[in-house]
Amino acid sequence: MASRDKLSDDAIRDFLDKNPTFSLERDALCRFYKFPDYAAGLAFVVRVSMAAEKRDHHPDVRLSYGRVDILWTTHDRGGITALDVEMAQATEKLYASA
Repeated sequence: MASRDKLSDDAIRDFLDKNPTFSLERDALCRFYKFPDYAAGLAFVVRVSMAAEKRDHHPDVRLSYGRVDILWTTHDRGGITALDVEMAQATEKLYASA
């Protein structure tokens, strides 16, 4: 399966079962991250953006004081692909190293 092919509902459920901090929102893998302040959240968004640029795949981002919401979906495929799963996992690693 190509990285930009839409995943089956079973594959998405499997990811969510193995990654309970994520949820399904608007056909996207969604996760919110907590930070001590706005600047720390903004720095995280910059790191995620740099990783996204390298893969030419960009998330929807909501930034507020102490919180960042990241949503991974492939808009031109109308849902979640393997690339979204890959980027969600990469985002987790970035958060763990923050």
